[in-house]
Amino acid sequence: MAISIKEALGIIDKQKIMLKKETSCIEEAVGRVAAKDYYANIDLPTFDNSAMDGYAVKLEDTGKEVKILATTLAGEQSEAEVTPGYAIKIMTGAKLPKGTQAVVPLEDVEYLGESVILPKKIKEHANMRFAGEDVAKDECIIEKGEELSAYKIALLASQGYSYIEIHRKPKVNVFATGHELKMHYEQLHNAQIYNSNTPALLTRAKELGCEVTFTGKIEDDKESIKEAIRNALDADLIITSGGVSVGEADFTKEAFKELGMEILFSKIDIKPGKPTTLGKIGNTFVLNLPGNPLAAILNFEIFGRFLINRLKGKKSYYFQPIKAKLQEKFTHKPGRDTVIPGRFDGEYFIPLQKYGPGMVKPAAIMDGFIIVDKETESLSKSKNVLFIPLFCESTTSMQEEIITKH
Repeated sequence: MAISIKEALGIIDKQKIMLKKETSCIEEAVGRVAAKDYYANIDLPTFDNSAMDGYAVKLEDTGKEVKILATTLAGEQSEAEVTPGYAIKIMTGAKLPKGTQAVVPLEDVEYLGESVILPKKIKEHANMRFAGEDVAKDECIIEKGEELSAYKIALLASQGYSYIEIHRKPKVNVFATGHELKMHYEQLHNAQIYNSNTPALLTRAKELGCEVTFTGKIEDDKESIKEAIRNALDADLIITSGGVSVGEADFTKEAFKELGMEILFSKIDIKPGKPTTLGKIGNTFVLNLPGNPLAAILNFEIFGRFLINRLKGKKSYYFQPIKAKLQEKFTHKPGRDTVIPGRFDGEYFIPLQKYGPGMVKPAAIMDGFIIVDKETESLSKSKNVLFIPLFCESTTSMQEEIITKH
């Protein structure tokens, strides 16, 4: 019996994942996932400083002429103190002199040579940055399971971290079967087609931060497939496409079973891609996707991407849909939850005009998809839909509704 999309994701969520760690210099850790919490070593800023080039002043001198006592540069230690009737010229980032109540920007004063006339309005603490206002010492700055961006690495650098403990990249092995398939660098003969699935799944897994191996095209017989599987069992995830339906020559599923694969689910109440199968041999997950290109890609984006986020050690791996409006009325044949590829313009979701399961072009055009509830026959124009993007990470630590209903 086919299970729902939600049930399939729940099964993946319950799996125990054996995560391995490694240490990396921070510059090489972008896109990786932190393996532990990291805390601030120091206050940031470490001392009170000026946010502007200007003059450190007393509030009681507002609107008055004051003498310039001294100048303080960034990185300079000054013993000068702001007192009534005097101002200290200060550069951005310089440590605030004792007694400073505000910093007035250079462009806001009237310069008279050895003195300046201050503006008639000065706000207390204006243009002053205080120690710890950005980051407080001992504050958690990176949480375990957090994916590292360039700017999170900047935050680590601001605290003197040179190395970080991260989760190892998931190892993914991709191969395909089928007499009718030829790789893009081979010669086509009658009744043969180029294999677009393997390059798509291989490169997408790389985009998602995996270490990927391409086993190559496997002969469409059970013993060849079994040998390929044995050689791939050092991977965290094996991805295949084709051989998961009920055809007479579909040996892939049978080969995995004979090697002891525990089937976690084998049929999903989804269109396209009902025969999508997930299993496990030891600690290696096996995702068998449909042979039809678009069906394989859409199911990979729902189940494969979800599993990879878990294998990466991310704390937030559930999809967080973006609320969009439907550009035009949409009709749908009820029966199964259906994945509709399309594009999002920032306000509206525009379904693609053509998206048959055997097509390749829709995958190159779409930037995401919606999933329409199996009982829904139509969605009206401007109806709110739940858009799942492909290329911007939109995830949450809690499961949210991802299926659009009438």
